[in-house]
Amino acid sequence: MADVLLLSAADVRAVFDLPAAIASQRAAFEALGRREARLAPRLLLDGPDGGIAFCYVSRLPGTGAVSKFGSVTPGNAARGLPTVAALVTVQDPVDGRPVAIIEGEAVTTLRTSAASAVAADHLAVPDASRLAVIGCGVQGRAHVRAMARVRPIGHVAMACRHPETCGVAAGLSAELGMPVETAASARAAVEGAQIVVTATTSAEPVVLGEWLDPGCTVLSVGSFAPDRAEVDDDVLTRAALVVVDDVPTGLEHAGPVVAAIRSGHLSPEQVRPLGPVVAGLAAGRESAGDIVFYNSVGVGVQDTAAASVIVERARAAGVGRLAEL
Repeated sequence: MADVLLLSAADVRAVFDLPAAIASQRAAFEALGRREARLAPRLLLDGPDGGIAFCYVSRLPGTGAVSKFGSVTPGNAARGLPTVAALVTVQDPVDGRPVAIIEGEAVTTLRTSAASAVAADHLAVPDASRLAVIGCGVQGRAHVRAMARVRPIGHVAMACRHPETCGVAAGLSAELGMPVETAASARAAVEGAQIVVTATTSAEPVVLGEWLDPGCTVLSVGSFAPDRAEVDDDVLTRAALVVVDDVPTGLEHAGPVVAAIRSGHLSPEQVRPLGPVVAGLAAGRESAGDIVFYNSVGVGVQDTAAASVIVERARAAGVGRLAEL
């Protein structure tokens, strides 16, 4: 068997920055929108204490199959460990042999926030400057950076669910050169915001529809399973547009969407995919006053697009190490 390229988290960070991640996610959703991507059904396996193991497999034009296997362990926040752990494997597009194994948490952090940036770029009002982020962990911080890439963010309010992560605002403010404050509550953070990101693993709503101003875009990244619902039914009821990363996946796994359909507040036909919007084949927001809801559960083409860029850049830069399996 040929040598396999092993890439650590540090290797990923060395070759994969936020602009590259956003470009990769734009390409991934354009391919989905044009029906050029192959996407296997997403697998989830329940674990103890709210943990979930997951597996994604997909292929983009010109790439080999890419798979990601990992876990989401909410209890890791209290342990000082990342909530997400994963490995990404990349196959040769011709002979199917494994060509790379990549540490997946670093990939997931960037590709998730980058995909949200792509969604916000197509769904949020163009002049959105007030951002609220619920959740101050790895994804919450990553989303502040990502939103600032696609909108003229001038003020950020963050609401933390775990006291040990509440000291992040000052560091982000200094890093990004903009006001980032810790809000007294989720409601205080959300009121007046034009973009709201929920980056928790909560099974109970942390954002209520009654808090939202007209024109607000809500992006949920922690409602990745049927039992996770970071927003209440009222958010979806008030939304003029409900968008998911992939409709079949979202109807099965996006917690707020599943709940709203079950309660009769939403029909499956109202749920729209992001891909055609990114590809320019479908309209996104229709009015500046519309409330728009986007639920990302994560799909394999995101990892395939990211991994393809990472492997190409790592080879060019001589990053990583080769191992014979």
